[in-house]
Amino acid sequence: MKVLVVGKGGREHALCWKLRQSPRVQAVYCAPGNAGTALEAINIEIEAHEIDRLVRFARQEGIALTVVGPEEPLALGIVDAFEKEGLRIVGPTKAAAELEASKVFAKEFMRQFDIPTAEFRVFDDPDLAKKYIETRDHPVVVKADGLAGGKGVIVCSTKEEALAAVDKIMVEQAFGLAGRRIVIERRLEGQELSVFALVSGRTIVMLEPVQDHKPAFDEDRGPNTGGMGAFSPTPIETPELMREIQRSILVPAVHGMRYSRRPFRGILYAGLMVTPQGPRVLEFNVRLGDPETQPLMMRLQTDLCALLEAVAYDKLEAFADTGLQWDPRPAVCVVLASEGYPGPYQKGRTIFGLERAAQLPDVKVFHSGTRFSDGRIVTDGGRVLAVTALGENLLEAKRRAYEAVKCIEFAGMFYRRDIADRAIRRLRLQQPPRELGPQTP
Repeated sequence: MKVLVVGKGGREHALCWKLRQSPRVQAVYCAPGNAGTALEAINIEIEAHEIDRLVRFARQEGIALTVVGPEEPLALGIVDAFEKEGLRIVGPTKAAAELEASKVFAKEFMRQFDIPTAEFRVFDDPDLAKKYIETRDHPVVVKADGLAGGKGVIVCSTKEEALAAVDKIMVEQAFGLAGRRIVIERRLEGQELSVFALVSGRTIVMLEPVQDHKPAFDEDRGPNTGGMGAFSPTPIETPELMREIQRSILVPAVHGMRYSRRPFRGILYAGLMVTPQGPRVLEFNVRLGDPETQPLMMRLQTDLCALLEAVAYDKLEAFADTGLQWDPRPAVCVVLASEGYPGPYQKGRTIFGLERAAQLPDVKVFHSGTRFSDGRIVTDGGRVLAVTALGENLLEAKRRAYEAVKCIEFAGMFYRRDIADRAIRRLRLQQPPRELGPQTP
């Protein structure tokens, strides 16, 4: 069968790489792809938002299954357009994608269906928002309502920071129309956890949880980004916690969407804060995360194509009964970014050392923002590469990932040096150093 992956980031490179391994797959296409996806798939010069062109290509090429990576085409209704033409696609409809496309919708949805989240208020007037902040005696988070490429969330420690966040989003319009309305919510304390679930009908199949690192710099300093690194599995995961997440968050979310006449099919991503009071939802997304997908694909042993087919054809029950197969070894992903990210940055800088890094065992360099130029691979995004490695334990996976990072260079390259450190410290308190790897669930 022929498979189409929509998108051009590290998530899409990881999906192409894993799909290509399936004996069911004859060819993988990626639209528009990057220099890395060109190694695993056939790149097609169609942008992710050009839905009519994607439909025509899928129909003409005989694509049996399409997988959507980024949120924008989902919010624009790519699933509706494909299904209208009888084309199989993995993802939610435009109506269901509003769970990610609108922070306001998501928060009010959680309130309606009693899904645990932080207390919040919605504002469309900056002056009223500022007056509300002045009355709070706790830190807050200010969020743009619409899609902002993972950058529309500002975590504030002081009232001054919160007031400045309102100005940035609503007055300066740093995120354009996405900031016409904002959500101000109580800042939660704890550890963040990314939980992904495949959803089809009433069936929910959870993937392994992942922890990522949003702030740009070490020790969680600097502005929020789309993600500077991730690792899986995580030591905060327990069978009890995962059962609680499914019971109190995933099940009511899937039920609530069906009740709201927005039945959800695809990949549901719950960004959580694990607090002393239990898991709380920070946000819902309606697709796989980036860079969480990279360590997940490194560890997944179940045939990805068969799994996604089951979602598209409403046959996910088979995997709910048998479960998924995972490499028990941890995976660590380190993102290499362009100087200035998540703000303005330069493109077109030559990348060196990719061949050396690729020769290291249990290492895969996924391309997030790259392109070919005159026979060279050059930077073409804020997040450029996602260097991912497996290891017998978390410490070994981290060591291998950073060993590969040292092979690579480009002008202005920066990256966090503390990916997975907090988890490693936690594991050291739990068990001897030689057993730093979490036990297989």
